[in-house]
Amino acid sequence: MEREKLGSRLGFIFLSAGCAIGIGNVWRFPYIAGMYGGGIFVLFYLFFLIIMGVPVMTMEFTVGRASRKSIVKSFQELEKPGQKWHLNGYLGMAGNYLLMMFYTTVTGWMLYYFYQMLTGKFQGKTTLQVEEMFQSMLASPGILGGSMLIIVIAGIFICSMGLQKGVERITKVLMTLLLAIIVILAIHSCTLKGGMEGLKFYLIPDLQRMKEAGGWEIVTAAMNQAFFTLSLGIGAMGIFGSYIDKTHSLLGESVNIAILDTFVAFVSGLIIFPSCFAFDISPAQGPGLIFLTLPNVFNGMAGGRIWGTLFFIFMTFAAFSTILAVFENIISCGMDLFQWSRKKSCLMNLAAITFLSLPCVFGYNLWSAIQPLGDGSTILDLEDFLVSNLILPIGSLCYLLFCVTRLGWGFENYQKEANTGNGLKIPGWIRIYVTCFLPLMILFLIIKGLLGK
Repeated sequence: MEREKLGSRLGFIFLSAGCAIGIGNVWRFPYIAGMYGGGIFVLFYLFFLIIMGVPVMTMEFTVGRASRKSIVKSFQELEKPGQKWHLNGYLGMAGNYLLMMFYTTVTGWMLYYFYQMLTGKFQGKTTLQVEEMFQSMLASPGILGGSMLIIVIAGIFICSMGLQKGVERITKVLMTLLLAIIVILAIHSCTLKGGMEGLKFYLIPDLQRMKEAGGWEIVTAAMNQAFFTLSLGIGAMGIFGSYIDKTHSLLGESVNIAILDTFVAFVSGLIIFPSCFAFDISPAQGPGLIFLTLPNVFNGMAGGRIWGTLFFIFMTFAAFSTILAVFENIISCGMDLFQWSRKKSCLMNLAAITFLSLPCVFGYNLWSAIQPLGDGSTILDLEDFLVSNLILPIGSLCYLLFCVTRLGWGFENYQKEANTGNGLKIPGWIRIYVTCFLPLMILFLIIKGLLGK
């Protein structure tokens, strides 16, 4: 079966950036920045994005392009006889499924909130009533399951249309609309009365706030956010490396994608912080900021229904772009592993992903008594913990060690493949850093994540 290819470089950049741009950017980044002091957190985040995220992304792309396979076969294609690096392919495949087991449900929340905003259901509601609406949504297996099913069917249908005609074409439209909407929302938020105080909080580093939040806590939170925002370690990026030619070097492409990913995360903060300060709401409220706080903010705005609708369609687009990218990886794994056609892999995974997503849906209602990580935790929390704290960093560490050690593919092979084409090149001096220091930083994240639970 001839391997499909992307139709354009822009398609590759938008697809890869779409995979990275998701809930981690538009939901997690603003509230984490709010919790850890605003501007000072942003500086640390950018620093760790450059020294941790970009190198590992380049390695994942390199393995994908050199092997021309999905994660389940890519290591097997490049490893030496008798080696076992290909076992990481199965871990990555499991990570893709596990990620979609809760990501489809949360994307359904975004879609449902868009519908509620569009139809004016939040208008005139008090803070308590908004919270009751959120809890009512979680308590309904019908609402959560129905929203999840719409997302899964839409994602699989687009993937079934083909790589270029479906995934690439729709992602270009999604990303273009997403970027346009986010800029409009940011301009509006920054012009709100009182919004300048939010900009100061967000953009100006404050050593006093750093002291209050704890310097070490800010550093580790920024390291964690910078690493996980790019969805590295499960082949979700590597699959698009397998679809591109060798015209451009992979470090340059990784930098472009990191810039686009960071732009969306950064501009999300330009929407949220001025809005919170304009309506005298603390931006350090944690995960509830999007679903509990912002509907109240939009209620207080002139034209709030319009702005709220735009915001939640932006959130839906951002999350759905990740869905499409990971679905493509899952479908490609089925095609590589079982020699299925694209249509058959889509049908099989439509059933599998729908079924596997049900525990997350039921974890808030029918199975709410199951609290796997202690009092108040949900099945989603367990799934998120396994992906974020174990599979993503362990998978990334495997990519790293495979690319830089003689026990794997080797630094020379990695450097040669990554540097093929026009653009930024991997310098030879970076070998010491990626071999000695970067593995320790990723190992630190794994241990910290485990100790945190």
